[in-house]
Formats: sequence, structure tokens, C-alpha cells
Amino acid sequence: MNYTKDNNHQIKELLQQPIFQYISEAANALNVESYVIGGFVRDFFLNKSCKDIDVVCNGSGIALAEEVANRIGNNTKVTVFKNFGTAMLNFNGYEVEFVGARKESYQRGSRKPIVENGTLEDDQNRRDFTINAMALSLQTTDFGTLIDPFDGIGDLQKKVLKTPLNPDITYSDDPLRMMRAIRFATQLNFVIDFDSFTSIAKNKERIKIISQERIIEELNKIILAKQPSIGFKLLFDTGLLALIFPELDNLKGIEIINGKGHKDNFYHTIEVLDNIALKTDNLWLRWAAILHDIAKPATKRFDKDAGWTFHGHEDKGARMVSAIFKNLKLPLDNKMKYVQKLVLLHLRPIALVKETVSDSAVRRLLFEAGEDIDDLMTLCSADITSKNPEKVKKYLANFEMVKQKLKEVEEKDQLRNWQPPISGELIMKTFNLKPCREIGLIKDAIREAILDGKIENTYEAAYQFMLEKFENLKM
Repeated sequence: MNYTKDNNHQIKELLQQPIFQYISEAANALNVESYVIGGFVRDFFLNKSCKDIDVVCNGSGIALAEEVANRIGNNTKVTVFKNFGTAMLNFNGYEVEFVGARKESYQRGSRKPIVENGTLEDDQNRRDFTINAMALSLQTTDFGTLIDPFDGIGDLQKKVLKTPLNPDITYSDDPLRMMRAIRFATQLNFVIDFDSFTSIAKNKERIKIISQERIIEELNKIILAKQPSIGFKLLFDTGLLALIFPELDNLKGIEIINGKGHKDNFYHTIEVLDNIALKTDNLWLRWAAILHDIAKPATKRFDKDAGWTFHGHEDKGARMVSAIFKNLKLPLDNKMKYVQKLVLLHLRPIALVKETVSDSAVRRLLFEAGEDIDDLMTLCSADITSKNPEKVKKYLANFEMVKQKLKEVEEKDQLRNWQPPISGELIMKTFNLKPCREIGLIKDAIREAILDGKIENTYEAAYQFMLEKFENLKM
């Protein structure tokens, strides 16, 4: 959006919403100045909807919030954060946060600032980027006036991310801003200003004072972007990736022996991630894309006849997932197990398209993937990154055949989330057994017989097979 007199009219119209009138009247009653600042203003000029409103005043943000709540009435609740000097309330779907204008100074070993009361100018100076430092006045004398000391509007139009002050100070004071710069560049498809980019590379080691929880919060936002590869390229190019996610950084590079090279697995991985992003917003499926080839450096071997191989990278990769999740402070629950499963199985559908697809192979894939079979197929389709259009066309056609076969076998055998029809308890009861090795052997034999298609997936067929297997074991 170009900032013109037409925008002036649009701003005035925007600020006619009741919440801004309440804030303006409350500030006037308290004899303080108030401004809408930050993301809400930025998103207005980007024609994006925003339900988070940050309000700054040259006084107590808590007192202003309480006065606004009194004017709204209806027992409007104010949540106060005394340690931060902020307060928050909800109104008509908006989450409004109030804070007093402040200036900050930092000590070298901490990103927690020493905070003092300040002016609007001080508050704008401490902002991370020029596009987040714009403010709209809520004073009756200049209601709706844009206050933009660093030409954030110009940077929005040029699609560039710049810091209000010296980037070395901005990033060294609060190194999380380096991650935020890359996140905004990814989400908005903006370019990071050259001086700012150089400063991130220069100050990258400062990221070590940031908690892993804050880092992963920004990283997940990058992963959930429309084209996450933008962010990962920036993380790699600035040197941040090696510090926050060394396993992914290790995928970078091509090795050539006897004229034979392998693809760059870092760029392949982020291309797979982009392909997945076209299909789904599922964060954990995107993580599976990131980790599907994570063990290739550890399993890389050169054979003079076969060339480069990565045998067993899916198995080793699945075993690496838990340690990576733990280091990154990602959840160690079913989300991790879901990613492990997809990493472990990601070659299976690809193997099926290279040979005649048997019902037995499809049954086993359905059994092992369970309810995640559709996500697995999405991942495998995304894993096709060949630059040869004919090869891609052939693989995708074969995948369609596998999908059809999966559908046919699933409808016939109902193996998704399947459990064998004979339980260990039934085996013990039938043969009057106590827990022993033979029970496991019988259960495994029943499962394998059904998956191999030797018997039908029914209780009757499995029960008869159990009787026969028990007799064989007795012999």
C-alpha cells in the first residue's frame, strides 16, 4: 500500500472502531498521550488483518488499561503483568496490550534490558525494525497522524528489513532479533538490508544467550511460512544455522570422487520442505520433511561401482529424531513419535514404485503407517525433486498407482490402525497357558500370515490358524 491522503482517510476510518475511541478518551482523562504502535500499524499498511493491538503511552500502561476497562464496562477484565509494567484486555475480538513508553539499556551477558520511563521517541528507537516502529496518534489534536521517524513506510514499499538504529547495537542487545529478522523476511518475502544482514553474520555467536524455547518459537514460525526455504537459506548464509541446528547445517555440500558426486542434501531438504508447504500446514509433517534425510552425512559411503550410497539413513535418521527434538526443546510426545515414524518409512512407498506392487507389501505398509499413511504419501511425493521433468512425471504416475493399490487393499482388508484379531489373553485362555515365549510366537505368526495374505483378516480364520500353529509348536 502506498501511503497517500487516501490512507489518511482509511486510517481515520480504522480508528473510528470503538476500542480506539475508548483508549483516546481514557488517555485524555488521564492527561497522557497514547499511540497504536508496532505490528497492528505495519499490518494495516500491508492490507493484512491483525487482532493484536499494542498501545504505548507516556505514563502508566496499567493505569491506562484500567481506565479503558472502566469506560467499556461490562466487567471488562484487565490482566496485569507488574514485573513488565504491562496490562492486557480483550474487546470485540481484539487483544489489546498497554505499556508505558520506555527506553532500554543492556548488559553484555543478558538480553533482559534495564528499563526506564521514556518518550515515544525512546520507544520507537528501541524497536527491532523500522516497519515495526511506526505509530498512529490517538490524541484528539492529531488523531490518526502517522509518526514514522525511520521511514518504515518507505521500507514496506521497498520490501526491505532495516533496524531503526545501528544494527550491531540492535542485534547485540537482543540477539533474538536476528531470528525475528529472518522470520519476517520469510513470512513477508522481504529482503534483509545489507548492513543488517552483515551485522547478523557478525553477531551470530550472541544467539547463545537466548533460551532454546525462544529460538524454537521463531524457527517454527519460519517452518510454517508459505516458503520456508527462504528462512533456512538465510539461517545458513548468516551462520546461525550451524549454531542452532547443526545437524541440518551438516547436510550442506557436495563431494565428488572419480567424477561421481551426490546432490546437496541441504538444498534438497529445503526443497522438499517447500513442496510439503504447498500441501499442508501440519507443522510436524513439515518437521518430518526437514529430518527425512538427516542421517545422510552419517551413512554416506562411496562405492567404486555403485557411486555414493546412504544405506540405512532412514533407520538411523529415525533414531536421531529423539535427540534432535530434545536438544531443540521440541515436544517429546506423540508428535516426536509421528516424525520418527515418517522418517523411518519415507523410502517404503518409493521402493514400491520400483517393482511390481504386491498386496503383501502394501498390507505391511498400511499396517506400519496406520493412520499416518496419507501423510507418508504426501511426504514421499514431496521428496521427488528431480530436475528431469520426464523422471518426475514417471514417479508421480507410479505414486498414483500405489495410492490406488493402497485404497483397494485398505477397502478389502481394513488394515489402517489394525490390530490382529487374536489377543495374547485369548491364546492363554484357549490353551491354559501362563505368560511364555510361545504366546508371542503365535501372535507374530498370526500377524505375518494375515499381512502375507495366507489367511483372511477375520477372527474365524485367525482362530483356526492359532489352533494349527499351537499344534506345530507342540511337535
